[in-house]
Amino acid sequence: MLTASLIAKKRDGETLNREEIRFMIDGFVTGKVADYQMSAFAMAVLLKGMDAEEIAFLTQAMLDSGERLPRQADGPPRVDKHSTGGLGDKVSLLLAPLLACHGVHVPMISGRGLGLSGGTLDKLEAIPGFQVDLSPEHRQQQLKDVGCFIVGASDKIAPADRRLYALRDVTATVESVALITASILSKKLAANLDALIMDVKVGSAAFMKTEADAVRLAQSIVSTGGFAGLPARALITDMDQPLGEAVGNAIEVNETLKLLKNKGPKEVLDLTIDLSAEVLHLCGRYGSVEEAGSALRVSMQNGDAKECFDRMIVAQGGKLAGPLPLAKPHVIEASRDGFVASVDCDMLGEYVVELGGGRRVTTDKIDPSVGASIHVRIGDQVRKGQPLLTTYSHDKDRSLIGKLASVVELSEQNVAPKPLVICRIAESRTAT
Repeated sequence: MLTASLIAKKRDGETLNREEIRFMIDGFVTGKVADYQMSAFAMAVLLKGMDAEEIAFLTQAMLDSGERLPRQADGPPRVDKHSTGGLGDKVSLLLAPLLACHGVHVPMISGRGLGLSGGTLDKLEAIPGFQVDLSPEHRQQQLKDVGCFIVGASDKIAPADRRLYALRDVTATVESVALITASILSKKLAANLDALIMDVKVGSAAFMKTEADAVRLAQSIVSTGGFAGLPARALITDMDQPLGEAVGNAIEVNETLKLLKNKGPKEVLDLTIDLSAEVLHLCGRYGSVEEAGSALRVSMQNGDAKECFDRMIVAQGGKLAGPLPLAKPHVIEASRDGFVASVDCDMLGEYVVELGGGRRVTTDKIDPSVGASIHVRIGDQVRKGQPLLTTYSHDKDRSLIGKLASVVELSEQNVAPKPLVICRIAESRTAT
């Protein structure tokens, strides 16, 4: 009866207290609250929302459903980054070792891709031998020796979130800001962090399609992190086009290798520096974001970041002697002169998924060798016959290439792209 009354209370728009929310989450984990009851609760949260205090209570209850990563009391600051995901987002591969060059530990827990957004773990597993499941002892030793790791989430970390996410996925409640916030932060708090930077993407290739929605989510995460004792900031970043050139798994690892050698797309490096500088300033390693940014660029230029990346790969069993092999290339050229007006990210992402570079369901197998490289960005002037895209596919997939002819839309007039970083959220007490 109590479960039904709490669901009804939230459905009527009333506020739940700490004990009521903990009752729901604890009951869900132990089986006393049935899946259908939790689904009804999630729908009520989606429709009526939660204020900042409720979200903090929900986050804490989900965190307490599992274990936390151990840490030494006298160890260096622990920091991390989380992205809401987008096409070609390979920032984590670069950011973790780059941050580790600056006296912090980066215990990064990442996920696999589902749909258009590629997963960090899938990209790393394109590297022969790379292991994403490490023992607690291995993780602790790697933090001491290397300063960072990138692994998958353990079943023991926030199990309430794992179970609730599976329900949200089939009950159309994924877009709830309150539930997204609790999902992200319950796992990040389990890593015993001192600071968190969020990359909340907005645009056609992002989960959040409008700037208002992206800001609302960023404010919720920053506010809830504050309630829970985790200092957090967020950058709202553009995702109306892929981040960088490479879209796929092996191809994104290859782009990361270029960046570590001070080559490759400037926008990927710039965003990585911006995110890293924010979190280093937030945890007190540098007196300003600008000072942190300058130091980070030195670490890229002098090879320190590459050395740390190489050590991370070896520590996790990877063997990476050079660029990873890709499927056969096919170039798509511009059919006329013009300016790049837009990029159909849904079409490009769907193409990569159809090739086997992404998943429609969690059991799908990944082909790391397939993908695409986009050679232009919004606002670029192009000439007829100029390469717009290179796709990497197998002979059996050649029939799919024709779908990509309209991925890049050209216009007669120049088009101004959005800035890469749209705005910054440093603190918020806004209820959501």
